[in-house]
Amino acid sequence: MAEVSQESKKVLDIQEIRKEFPVLDQEVNGKPLAYFDNAATTQKPLQVIQALEDYYKGYNANIHRGIHTLAERATKAFEETRVVLHQFLNSKEKEEIIFTKGTTDSINLVASSFGRRFINEGDEIIVSGLEHHSNIVPWQILAEDKKATIKVIPVLDNGELDYEAFEKLISKRTKMVAVNHASNSLGTINDLPRIIKAAHQVGAKVLVDGAQATAHIALDVQSLDCDFYAISAHKFYGPTGAGALYGKRELLEEMPPYQSGGEMIKDVSFSGTTFNDIPYKFEAGTPNIADIVALKEAVNFVNRLGKENIASHEMNLLKYAVEGLSTIKDLKLVGTAAEKVSVQSFIIDGVHHFDIGQMLDARGVAVRTGHHCTQPLMESFGIEGTVRASFAVYNTVSEIDSMIEGLGRIVKFMK
Repeated sequence: MAEVSQESKKVLDIQEIRKEFPVLDQEVNGKPLAYFDNAATTQKPLQVIQALEDYYKGYNANIHRGIHTLAERATKAFEETRVVLHQFLNSKEKEEIIFTKGTTDSINLVASSFGRRFINEGDEIIVSGLEHHSNIVPWQILAEDKKATIKVIPVLDNGELDYEAFEKLISKRTKMVAVNHASNSLGTINDLPRIIKAAHQVGAKVLVDGAQATAHIALDVQSLDCDFYAISAHKFYGPTGAGALYGKRELLEEMPPYQSGGEMIKDVSFSGTTFNDIPYKFEAGTPNIADIVALKEAVNFVNRLGKENIASHEMNLLKYAVEGLSTIKDLKLVGTAAEKVSVQSFIIDGVHHFDIGQMLDARGVAVRTGHHCTQPLMESFGIEGTVRASFAVYNTVSEIDSMIEGLGRIVKFMK
């Protein structure tokens, strides 16, 4: 389990926090909703919802070049989010924060732009066996185009990466290492300092998929010394369709534009075009203004509660859930790494994961079933998919009790 510092920890009032999430106050199939699909997307607090409403009701306008009052208000709110994310990730400067549609878009940006400039025939790209498809497929497409090679860090039986194998894979041909900070399927927290140090020793760059880490782990991209870090707002209480890419200035300045259009240019003529400075060079067209404005409130929500406090509560839930799941006959935990975020996958012998999900839903318990966009990982374990329960700050022990009771009934019924 991830360690939590004792210094700033305080006990959160979860019942008060739940009041900030209107969607939780409902019944599903006649039962109180227990929402354990947070690794797919978290629910949104009132302050995020209110920010969206305020934008559309009060100052809906396109940003940057407008000189009228609404445009200036919208631009100010939009750029405030960039500053907040710069502080949240501890980038060296706010210009290193590029707004995107989310983690997938951010990874595609780097694969397309960095790859076009720096990856050549015979070069190597390393990904891990824990990766989401969005951190595999863009590199496969790039490798095919550039005649580069993909290498894969193997996964141990407990769901941790084989770091000794990784250090044997890496070479002077390695140009990019793309790994997640935390696994969406298993919750495993990867040893990024070890990975980044080894990559940089051979001159390789490192992209981190931070989608699953953002809500749970204190982030400091300068301390990590990663070259790129990708996040999605909807994974940490923000809106869907918004996210960001952190990149080191020196790399972003050397990379060509990802998309072209308005905003990413300084001057355009039929004899040639001059591109804009970062971050705007990578933000072509009208962005998702409302959701990026609301993203600031998601960061504010996390900061108000404190990541240390959120992590402490979630680790208690994870420990409680693992203990409960371990009492169920024929249930096998999938992913038992020592360092995890609040995600637990499992299977039950003789019962299809899809059936388990449907039967839990009948009791108001929402879990995710399937391969979780990690088919290579599932294949390495010799399984088709899992049931995944993932916990957030608003979840409770009593909700976990409902899941455990439901699973017990499922086993009894199906057996």
